Amino acid sequence: MKYLLLKHYRGPKTSTNNVPMDQWTPDEVDAHIRFMDDFADRLRANGEFVDGQAVAPEGMWVRYDGEGKPPVVDGPFAETKDLIAGWMVIDVESEARAVELAGELSAAPAAGGRPLGEWLEVRPFMEHDHSQNEW
Repeated sequence: MKYLLLKHYRGPKTSTNNVPMDQWTPDEVDAHIRFMDDFADRLRANGEFVDGQAVAPEGMWVRYDGEGKPPVVDGPFAETKDLIAGWMVIDVESEARAVELAGELSAAPAAGGRPLGEWLEVRPFMEHDHSQNEW
């Protein structure tokens, strides 16, 4: 079953590491990215990795307006309490395995090499049986 591991950056008050990411040293950032890459490589090797990306803090909100040109609003903004930092799609045998991997991913190093302890949203993909046209 496929799961989305959605990485939220919720600021220093809601992780076990109290140093905001924008205050990490270049070596700390490199160690964090190396951990993420090594984690993905390990899952690739055992067939559990599907895809993943980090996302930039800049973005915009867009919605349908019924007029043909969707309105665009600046945001989300990095100073909010909750910012999506990235995502990973995994394909695992059970929910328990998805939770286990999310716990490991949450331990990516942060400032001082301490585990970040960030919250990860774990969401199963809806399965659709195309042959039966049923969800």
